[in-house]
Amino acid sequence: MQYTFENQVHTEKMGGRRISVAPMMDWTDRHCRVFHRHISQHTWLYTEMVTTGALVYGDVERHLRFNEEEHPVALQLGGSDPADLATSARLGEKWGYDEINLNCGCPSERVQKGAFGACLMAEPQLVADCVKAMRDAVSIDVTVKHRIGIDDVQSYDFVRDFVGKVADAGCTTFIVHARNAILKGLSPKENREIPPLKYDYAYQLKRDFPDFEIIINGGIKTEAEIDEHLKHLDGVMLGREAYHNPFVMANFDQRYYGDSRAPKTRDQVLEAMIPYIQAQLALYSPHGMKLNSLTRHMLGLMTGLPGARAFRQTLSDSKKLALGDANLLLEAAARLRIAA
Repeated sequence: MQYTFENQVHTEKMGGRRISVAPMMDWTDRHCRVFHRHISQHTWLYTEMVTTGALVYGDVERHLRFNEEEHPVALQLGGSDPADLATSARLGEKWGYDEINLNCGCPSERVQKGAFGACLMAEPQLVADCVKAMRDAVSIDVTVKHRIGIDDVQSYDFVRDFVGKVADAGCTTFIVHARNAILKGLSPKENREIPPLKYDYAYQLKRDFPDFEIIINGGIKTEAEIDEHLKHLDGVMLGREAYHNPFVMANFDQRYYGDSRAPKTRDQVLEAMIPYIQAQLALYSPHGMKLNSLTRHMLGLMTGLPGARAFRQTLSDSKKLALGDANLLLEAAARLRIAA
């Protein structure tokens, strides 16, 4: 069966980055993004962070390959060398991405050793140089995702001055993870949970920079929370909630983008994914791709429904997964109905 997709009007015509899904390492790969796209056709999607070293010295196709139906999709880069970032951004544009995003928010020690991520917030001039180099290299948007502070720096002035300096290089879109990044002593997971959220810092950034696109990220789970943030800001980025409970996005196209089409049901999403999975396995299973690498992103689709546990158990059954049959999705849905 040939995989096809009912292509959508690109989101830049429908409301841009009003709603987006955060770049999440090991999670938001191209298969995850196709799955999310079947739930929402307009929500802006981001890749996992790709380091400049992986593109300058590594396998470009492996890191940048994506599916046409993912649009609008942004490439997030990790790096701190302006020349390497310019080269990587140029590659991203060549491969067809709609946006280049610079990671200034990841607090992991591995990233710090590469002198990028959240530690870059201590060097706003360097970030500005990086942004300028990328903007000079590409014609698509260059954006920055960052925290509100690092370690024990609690003053709003810190993030205000960071944004102001980077804006001097021409950046006008800032995605604000509204927590501090603790560079020593907390794991990346703890950094997403322990530092307190300060949404008011993002709101103040919008007041101080009214002409900029300010998007908020961090701890947002419900449409009611999104609605409240959109009273103050230009966009909302969901993270873990979009991954663990992806059907939360089912009404986003209608609610936030004015799309009159009815959303797909959960069963329709599953059915739409089967030909995609079959096509991917036909192409890449000789190179080691396993069914689990695609279905693992779908475990949360039935979150909140009776029988959701049976659905997850079926999709996690190693013996069934080893058979490489995409119809396992339908079997999992059937088990959910029986359990319910």
